[in-house]
Amino acid sequence: MIQPRVLLTNPIHPEHHARLAEHAEVVVAPDVQPATLYRLISESDALVVRSHLPPDIFDHAKRLQCVVRHGVGLDMIPMDAATARGIPVANMPGANTEAVVEYALAAMFELRRGLGRIDPIFRTQGWAVAKPLCNDSIELAGSTLGIIGVGSIGRRLAEVARVLGMRMLGLTRRPETLPSYVQAASLQELLASSDLIVLACPHTPETHHLINANSLRWVKPTAMLINVARGAVVDTPALITALREARLARAALDVHEPAILSGDEPIFDCPNTLLTPHLAGITATSLAQLSRQSVDTVLALLAGKKPDNVVNPEVWQVRT
Repeated sequence: MIQPRVLLTNPIHPEHHARLAEHAEVVVAPDVQPATLYRLISESDALVVRSHLPPDIFDHAKRLQCVVRHGVGLDMIPMDAATARGIPVANMPGANTEAVVEYALAAMFELRRGLGRIDPIFRTQGWAVAKPLCNDSIELAGSTLGIIGVGSIGRRLAEVARVLGMRMLGLTRRPETLPSYVQAASLQELLASSDLIVLACPHTPETHHLINANSLRWVKPTAMLINVARGAVVDTPALITALREARLARAALDVHEPAILSGDEPIFDCPNTLLTPHLAGITATSLAQLSRQSVDTVLALLAGKKPDNVVNPEVWQVRT
């Protein structure tokens, strides 16, 4: 019996790679350059995605039966093209929620307490220089947290922040779904009242550059911004200007525009920033869970089943 071929844009958890290999020929792309992916996709029956795909990738897919996003965001995949060709696409909602929430909390603590900055000063300049650096730090308790996008991540963050004694404002398309302890707010109200602002919304035409030169005029100069959504939700040049002019105190950015930075971008020279390379959802725990669920979904789709996590179920009509 000929096994199906499954292409991985990037490695997955070894345990679940081995489990997938019991049922399929597994190919890991040596790189994610378009030419490489075009060549490999042509003979693949399934695709597991952890990197951005070229917009015309499916033009080169001769026998592709399904695509599985090893994560949540679908902006890596040309969804319209997949649906037009009757290719089901599935993602893994909730699999890395805890990891992203913990990142947001870690960023909040770092922006407020600055322990990572104090440690090297203590080591090199001594007790007397390092200790006073805590005098301006502010506790999270009693602060106002504004959450833009109160989905699974935003809601879980609100649960934890409530325990920490924070007041919460939320901006969502469905304010009637907010927990009782999260107060619905407009964008202007949220930005003007929040001490910490967390972006956890999807990138859509409505949220593209939601944080821009105009909306940044509403924030407190003492406010701090954390982006765990998508880079394009923030107009980066406008953010840089606000930080340099001290109209925003600090920012932690895990996602960027463009998605992958070279290291030469102006944001690297911007003061008061904490920058990470899109790793908020990545821990050993979340990778194992994402890989397990991804393999389960690939095997189900290749077996002709219709998992609930397929995001374009209309393809079943296209295929019939």
